Amino acid sequence: MRMSTWIRQHLAALRALLVLTAITGIVYPLAVFAVAQMPGLHDKAEGSLITVDGKTVGSSLIGQSFTDKHGNVLAQYFQSRPSAAGDGYDPLSTAASNLGPESIVDTLDSDPDKVKLSQLSTVCARSKEVGDREAVDGSRPFCTKDGVGAVLSVIGPRDTDGEVSQPVQVISVNEACPTTPFLDTYNGVEVECAKPGEDYSAGRIVPIYGDAATNTPVPTDAVTASGSGLDPHITPRYAAIQVTRIAKARNISEDQVRTLVDAHTDGRTLGFLGEPRVDVVELNLDLDKRYPLRG
Repeated sequence: MRMSTWIRQHLAALRALLVLTAITGIVYPLAVFAVAQMPGLHDKAEGSLITVDGKTVGSSLIGQSFTDKHGNVLAQYFQSRPSAAGDGYDPLSTAASNLGPESIVDTLDSDPDKVKLSQLSTVCARSKEVGDREAVDGSRPFCTKDGVGAVLSVIGPRDTDGEVSQPVQVISVNEACPTTPFLDTYNGVEVECAKPGEDYSAGRIVPIYGDAATNTPVPTDAVTASGSGLDPHITPRYAAIQVTRIAKARNISEDQVRTLVDAHTDGRTLGFLGEPRVDVVELNLDLDKRYPLRG
């Protein structure tokens, strides 16, 4: 007796389900596991965990924050690049800030918890902080000396090209009152500070370049987070400006610190992919091993 078309179709679907389950649910995972145990791949497959005295202290693939419980920088350690993953380097919240170059106006509010910095002010604040900490010039174009975005809202009638050549009011949108704006006047009009909660989007938003050099000593990776928020690496440039602080905190010579930095600097992958990089986690562990802090 011939089976109905309905039964044949369901039997075929069941066979396909069983075969695909065996391939994708059993054979493929076992094959991947077997390959991961090969020499040179085993450590990465296990998470590239770093163990000190039998205790797992981190992974060479995931960055860490080298700060105290209050978030203050520990002077004896190299600092990692910023992280937007959770509270910082959280593998369960890997993410970027999703703020782009168009994010230049802060959200100001009388309640500090409601203040939201733009990407520009975040970069400016970080650059000033790093500059002050490492005793280098942290000024950047489009940033005020106090570390916020140098952005004006120029209010007045628009010209045919959209510009405001005869403003009636000019507001420094990222500097909350009471404060003295970074610029005294703009096109002959006195610059005012911003009142928290006020909306100045009706004006033409004008970022001010300023007089800071483009080749600031504070590199980009010191002020921006990686796409994953987990990157354990910094550039050799960022490591270099931290050497003096580390040497002083550990009471060793700068040459000793530079030697360790060089030892933990990797070149471009395959000689041409990416950029040279320094693994901060491994570098700091080596610092503790070779030059521990003396009480």
